[in-house]
Amino acid sequence: MSELAASRTLTDSLTMAGRALRLTRRQLDALLTSLMMPILLMLVFVYLFGGAIQTGSKYVTYVVPGVLLLCAGFGSATTAVSVAGDLTGGIIDRFRSMDVSGTAVLNGHVVASAVRNLASTVIVFGVAFLIGFRPHAGPAAWLAAIGVLLAFILAISWLAAAVGVLARSAEAAGGFTFFIMFVPYASSAFVPIDTMPSWLHGFAQNQPVTPVIETLRGLLLDQPVGDSPWQALAWCGGILVASIALAAVLFRRRTA
Repeated sequence: MSELAASRTLTDSLTMAGRALRLTRRQLDALLTSLMMPILLMLVFVYLFGGAIQTGSKYVTYVVPGVLLLCAGFGSATTAVSVAGDLTGGIIDRFRSMDVSGTAVLNGHVVASAVRNLASTVIVFGVAFLIGFRPHAGPAAWLAAIGVLLAFILAISWLAAAVGVLARSAEAAGGFTFFIMFVPYASSAFVPIDTMPSWLHGFAQNQPVTPVIETLRGLLLDQPVGDSPWQALAWCGGILVASIALAAVLFRRRTA
């Protein structure tokens, strides 16, 4: 890609991101759901179930990393629905007539997803602090935790974009929410893995969400993280590369 083409794609991507964020403001029900649902789930787990769950520390301290990943899941579902809506609503043909590339359209949705998820992350942290979450991370650990979380958000957002291209309707793309919401529950997000049935240990320990959660938890609480960060980045990198390639191929086929 030439320097001029790269600059054009970047400009178009930022324009598409601005469009996606403006559309988000008009969809207040979806926005409020993606922002408030993780907070409500955190409050339910902390105040209704937390007293019965032994984690070796305050339960709010244990559960926050898992809630952050739930935020990413809810935000990515919005991305899948938005991409599917563009493809079924005819707007893509108008963009192509203005020489806007499919890459720029998908980039815009992913950038908007990252912005929404970062905003919801800040809100979750704020509520968590109010109910007793006290991290012990230094500046370097905070930066590392933000980097890992951002890598996960980008990976899951591109996966959602690929699902949105594949889905034949916005409603079908919305079903992506249920899959994304389920995965953190079968991990160390809300309870220690050793409290689960033995037949579930293998999946819970070796799925993408667990190393991300263990990395965030260790960094924020200033605890040893072992090789969890490398596993987390490997999972995020693999999902990201595969999702970008899949989204590009599917988009070309849908718009050919």
